[in-house]
Amino acid sequence: MEALLLDVVRLHETWMEIVFPRQLDPSTVLGKWKPETAPQTVGYYLWAVLGAPLVAAAYPLLLVGFATRFYAAKLDSAVARIGIAGAVLVATVVWGALTLVTYLQLATADVIAVGAASVVAVVSAALAAGFSKTGGRLVSVLLAYPFAMTALFLPPVVAALVTPTLEAIILPPSYDLAVWILDTFLAFGDVNDTLRNAFDLETFGEQWGLPGLGYVLMWIGISVPLGWFLGALVALANLVRPKPEE
Repeated sequence: MEALLLDVVRLHETWMEIVFPRQLDPSTVLGKWKPETAPQTVGYYLWAVLGAPLVAAAYPLLLVGFATRFYAAKLDSAVARIGIAGAVLVATVVWGALTLVTYLQLATADVIAVGAASVVAVVSAALAAGFSKTGGRLVSVLLAYPFAMTALFLPPVVAALVTPTLEAIILPPSYDLAVWILDTFLAFGDVNDTLRNAFDLETFGEQWGLPGLGYVLMWIGISVPLGWFLGALVALANLVRPKPEE
């Protein structure tokens, strides 16, 4: 309860810092800024009241940021131990083994598709690891997290396009998710109707000999903003509850 209270207080101070100085981490010499005139006092407390419901709504998201930071730190620790080259090697061995199994059991076209999924996984994992270790916080949010999400989501989707068992598990829920996204997040300005009229998720790509391309593009479109979202939550978690080394 004490940690929760400290988190809420710091989250509200982060909100106050947007407009007023020395709220989140006040100066040891000057202390926290306080209003001195009547207009400043009115503005200060009005801004504080406006922030209260936003803080209440944002705190569950902050908890997601804490959890994401925890597991991202575990992955960073593993990458630090084996190096970026080692991480790429592990991903190559895992996905290479899957491609080999596919080669022994499926047709050549299916092997090519799973091999392509393997390449996507390996490249995405390498880019995610590289950007997380060599870039700053902004680079991690903009690039590392989206590539990590792509490495997580895209290969199973590509594999499902050629594996009947996986297809039954992955593609129908993907279709239902696409419908939900169109009817919620993309319902403004007739964006959903425009997309429905222009593309068919299940058949898009067949005209170019690439069946399932619609599902691939859909999950890329999900992975990138989801990576940005999680990266932003981790940045907020670092701001509200800094790690000891920071």
